[in-house]
Amino acid sequence: MSHSPSKVRRALVGAGTIAVVLGIVYVVLRMGPLAATQVTVQRVERGVLTPSVSGIGTVEARQSWLLGPTQAGRVLKVHVDVGQAVAAGQLLAEMDPVDLDQRVQAQQAALAKARSSLNTTAAQVDDAQARRELANANLRRQRDLARQNFISPSAVEGREQEVKSADAALQGAQANLQAARQEVQRLQAEGAAAERQRQNTRLLAPAAAVVISRDAEPGSTVVAGQPVLRLANPASLWVKLRVDQSRSAGLQTGLPAQIVLRSDARQTLAGRVQRVELQADAVTEERIAQVAFDQIPATLSMGEMAEVTLTLPPLEQVLVVPQASVQTYQGRSGVWRLEQGTLAFAPVRLGASSLQGQVQVLDGLQTDDTVVVYSEKPLSPGARFRVVDRLVRQGKP
Repeated sequence: MSHSPSKVRRALVGAGTIAVVLGIVYVVLRMGPLAATQVTVQRVERGVLTPSVSGIGTVEARQSWLLGPTQAGRVLKVHVDVGQAVAAGQLLAEMDPVDLDQRVQAQQAALAKARSSLNTTAAQVDDAQARRELANANLRRQRDLARQNFISPSAVEGREQEVKSADAALQGAQANLQAARQEVQRLQAEGAAAERQRQNTRLLAPAAAVVISRDAEPGSTVVAGQPVLRLANPASLWVKLRVDQSRSAGLQTGLPAQIVLRSDARQTLAGRVQRVELQADAVTEERIAQVAFDQIPATLSMGEMAEVTLTLPPLEQVLVVPQASVQTYQGRSGVWRLEQGTLAFAPVRLGASSLQGQVQVLDGLQTDDTVVVYSEKPLSPGARFRVVDRLVRQGKP
């Protein structure tokens, strides 16, 4: 029985249509929006985690000084400029002494006069002592004569009165001598105070340092304690690091640090935690640590920002998962876990993290659980997925 050409053509067209539909369905299911999401997975295991904590800090000087007058006055001279290195004891600036020079001279003159009065009073004491000794000698002779009845008792009484007068004169001279000594001490103290005030008008470098700021120029009037110059010891530069309190567990002195300066992001500098401050910042919820350089760079500048990563002591036999597996779903942090061939979101509580991209799991997972590490698109509970060894871009291996 033969078939007509029209029936054959209809059969061929129908078969072609079915093939096209099947092809479209295949493409939609394999590559379209209904295609299974490709994912990579990893088993949860226990291992050694070397945690790290990072933060942002600024370069500061451990040793810095603010130099200014102890009294209000006018700046007379400034001998140094910003960036200049100075030696200990070097004269950096001078304040106008006003009348201090005249006051010092007046104190010196008054002290010289007081010393002359002291010498005069000391001579008066010597004279009074000699007069008393003479009066005592005369009294002894008169008493001997009175015992032999050569003179009357009234003559002895006169000599006794002379001795009392000599004693009183000696006590007065000694009192004047003590007062003269105290006057000399008072004038010496006032002279030293005036000299100290005169010296305070000369601003000297307390140690070898570098001038980092010049805050007043000659002719400017400054109040007591207002800085004229700011100094810093370039050998004491370190990084003031701020670490989030929630990640600061294990922060202690001696921890090794890796420092990356904003001025040279390609270079990593070695350092170590020198000090952990007891007072934390309650506003920013950060702890503060000082990180010293193993070797201070020659081009380091104060105030420069730095990114610091601290290596904490290793943790033994803890649950770890890749940091990439941690996702946020409906406001909660967790991982996508494979449960009997389906996807389910498991909220987890995380701990320390490492520079190798591993993070500690404190709660929410168990050993041998399987979690999704990477996915080619966002996941949802019960979504279709396909496990692959690695994700590839479409059109590229």
